[in-house]
Amino acid sequence: MIKILFVCHGNICRSPMAEFAMKELVKKAGIEDQFQIASAATSAEEVGNPVYPPARRKLAEHGISCAGKTARQVRKRDYADYDLLIGMDQANIRNLRQICGGDPDGKIHLLLEYAGDLGQEVADPWYTGDFEATWQDVLAGCRGILRGQEGARERVN
Repeated sequence: MIKILFVCHGNICRSPMAEFAMKELVKKAGIEDQFQIASAATSAEEVGNPVYPPARRKLAEHGISCAGKTARQVRKRDYADYDLLIGMDQANIRNLRQICGGDPDGKIHLLLEYAGDLGQEVADPWYTGDFEATWQDVLAGCRGILRGQEGARERVN
């Protein structure tokens, strides 16, 4: 089982978009039983709040529901509980490392590393208003994670 935690500042836009996009990709690939996928925030600002309506609408445009999702904050134990902790921007990465007490096992990564864009950040649509651009980045990163995991399974088998 591959356990992935997507992380952004508030867990109401980017990280839930990534969580539910990834869940949809693994479902379509017929391998959802091989993954545990969730999302969380580095801040406590939005804890308990639902996915931001424009993010929810963007997911719905692609036939993806995020019903019932509410924001939660990253906990130190998430580092032990997940194989990958995927941040959307450098601030998320810094905060993740602080919350988790570092990254001794190399589990913390930027999402767009998986799309071949090392150092690139997923823009926060809370500020940009461009949920389509965020969706495209999130989808590219999630597809890259899936390709990487499929490749890893092929090398093992």
